[in-house]
Amino acid sequence: MIRDITLGQYYPGDSWVHRLDARTKIIATLLYLIELFVVNNFYGFLITAAALFTVIAISRVPLKFIFRGLTAVFLIIVFTFLLNLFMVDGRVLWHWKFLTITYEGLSRAFFMAIRLVLIIIGSSIMTLTTKPVELTDGLEKLLYPFSKIGLPSHEIALMMTIALRFIPTLMEETDKIIKAQQARGADFESGNLFQRAKSLIPILVPLFVSSFRIAQDLALAMEARCYHGGAGRTRMNEIRFERADALAAVLMVLFLAVIIASRFISI
Repeated sequence: MIRDITLGQYYPGDSWVHRLDARTKIIATLLYLIELFVVNNFYGFLITAAALFTVIAISRVPLKFIFRGLTAVFLIIVFTFLLNLFMVDGRVLWHWKFLTITYEGLSRAFFMAIRLVLIIIGSSIMTLTTKPVELTDGLEKLLYPFSKIGLPSHEIALMMTIALRFIPTLMEETDKIIKAQQARGADFESGNLFQRAKSLIPILVPLFVSSFRIAQDLALAMEARCYHGGAGRTRMNEIRFERADALAAVLMVLFLAVIIASRFISI
């Protein structure tokens, strides 16, 4: 399950989506997430899903690779579904003792589960099609206006990118530690909830040690390359808006208009 986390990974490619400016993809992802919370009916979710899978098809990232990222958060999706299913009042469809399913609860549970799935897939597409260096440059450019009021835009962008980049690395390290502990006879499956939580200690301690070691190695590598922050820093490849980015911007505006219009469609 740990290996199934795709957030923060980069899938090499030369598609139209890969070639888009990082700033375009960041803004598109933010608009997409906002639009998902604007949607309030089946037609809106259908339009959003169709647009998302069109982008996936253009990016040429395998669907199997993308859906693999959902297995790691499957329990969260199921928990959210059940929470909304039994905790919303309305027209009763089924009742047994203290459990009640309403029409409104079923509708909200379905929409929340679909929304979570689309959020995870849509967020993954940005990192899967954007190199970490380009993501850092894009975030820095977008945050640059705030540097006029003292916000360290470069440092914030760098921290966010490093955090995303090292999610897969830490997951792989966790997987190695689990396998090493299991080879020594550790059991993480049996016992009650308290015993299972206690059995995680042999994983957490080496993971913290390994995390600090990775951070130290990264700091040494940055110092060896004479990194001293964003002031006066130059780039081998400057990011710039192209015609494809202008086309993507037009499509984003059209998509936003369609999503807003979908709110007035009743099923």
